[in-house]
Order: sequence, then C-alpha cells, then structure tokens
Amino acid sequence: MKDQLKRWGAVFILPTLIAFAISFLVPFVMGIYLSFTDFTTVTNATFVGADNYIKAFTDNSDFLNALWFTVKFTVVSVISINVIAFLLAYLLTGKIKGTNAFRTVFFMPNLIGGIVLGYIWQLIINGILGSFGLDITVDASYGFWGLVVLMNWQMVGYMMIIYIAALQNVPPEMHEVAAIDGANRRQSLRHVILPLVMPAITICTFLTLTNAFKVFDQNYALTGGAPGKETSMLALDIFRTFYGSIGREGVGQAKAVIFFLIVALIALLQMKLSSRFEKDE
Repeated sequence: MKDQLKRWGAVFILPTLIAFAISFLVPFVMGIYLSFTDFTTVTNATFVGADNYIKAFTDNSDFLNALWFTVKFTVVSVISINVIAFLLAYLLTGKIKGTNAFRTVFFMPNLIGGIVLGYIWQLIINGILGSFGLDITVDASYGFWGLVVLMNWQMVGYMMIIYIAALQNVPPEMHEVAAIDGANRRQSLRHVILPLVMPAITICTFLTLTNAFKVFDQNYALTGGAPGKETSMLALDIFRTFYGSIGREGVGQAKAVIFFLIVALIALLQMKLSSRFEKDE
C-alpha cells in the first residue's frame, strides 16, 4: 500500500502543482522581473535595474505616507478586532439565550463585498457628519476611524466564530479545577482559558494582520484616499501608481514587490512570536 502511494502520489499531486505554477508562481516571478524594467506591456519591457525602487521612495512622499497610514490602521484594527471578537465569543459561549441568532447577526457582514461595505459606511458616516455640515473627506482622521469601524464591522464576526470554536474545546474539568483552587472568573480567564486558546489567537491575529494590511476595495469605496491622498493605503497607492499615468507601470510594480515583502516579513514575525508565546504558555 505504501509503495503504491509513493508511486501514484506524485501523479495525483501533479495537476495541483501545475495549476499553482501557472496561476501563482509564474506570474509572481514575472512580476519581480518587471519591477526591474520600464514597460507598458509585458512584451516591451526594458531593464532599468533598481531605478523603479529608487523612484518609489524618492519621486514623492505618497508611498511612505501610505505605508505609515497603513501601519497605523493595521495596529488599531488588529487590536480592536481581536479584543472585541474574543469578548463576544466569551459572552456567547456563556448561558445566554439566543446565542445562535447573535452569532449569525455578527457573522453576516463578513459575507458582504468590500466595495459594497465601503459605500454603505460612506452613506452612514456622511449621514451622521452631514448634520454638522461635514463629510468623511473633510479630515483624514474621519477617514481613518471610518476605515477602522468598517474593518471591525466586517471581520469581528468571522474572528468571533474561530474564538467560539476554541473556547468550546476547553475541557470543562479545567474550569472545575480552577474553581476548586479558588480562582475567580478573571483569574480563570487569564491562567486557564487564554493559554488554551492561544492557537486560535495566533490564527486570528495572522488573519486580521494580513487582511488589514492589504485593504484596497474598502479604502477605494469609503474615502478614495481623500482628502488629497492622506487616507490612501498601500494597495490603493500601488493601484494609482500603476494605472494613474503611462510610464509609471514599473514603479507601481516595484511598489507591489515591496508591499509583498513587507506583508510576508510581518506575517512571519507574527507567527514566530505567537508560536513562541504558545510554547511559553
């Protein structure tokens, strides 16, 4: 049986590997190559070395501003989403009537597309600010907190489901042992529940981190980067660089490669730190 698996395993894996190479690996390698060229189409690329990477940082401050805005947004979103999602999961795993209905209601926004969410929240926020004679594009802080609220509304329900699954897998006898030892609810949460749900915290932190860092459609629909380009996140800045004017495609591709490296580095560091924390717990 093992010999047959070894013999035919590669045959069954081959279609998946081919699809992966065609849909991801080849475009990825080509994208890296194009970031070192000046091009308008793939067929007329001219090698220019690191010029595109230099221009990404020196032509103007748009990319660095977008990077700083994205970092601030990601930090606030990751913390707020995970705290709120965990608290909701903790409450909904208690003895509360109608928990299934609450779970459904909180999860529903995750099923709505980012563009639709952006326009929905633009209407809501502008409706509130309109009573004061303002709108979301008046000040960058309005756009920032509008994006944070939108991101929380979209992702809290999904993260909540993961935390609920983790909390329900905590053995009941652990709660009993903690109660016998005289631990109150806060101590039980800190010393019993949190260490046991650390794998779920790692997963949710990773998902919220990567999703917050690569937000595009919500940003495009809610603020469009206004006022000016103060609320442009990295993905929106890359989009505008690539499609904004002829001759900037190479710079846009270089920004995209930098963007990928930043997200990959942050994700790897987060996973490493989380796994170390899991072992310590």
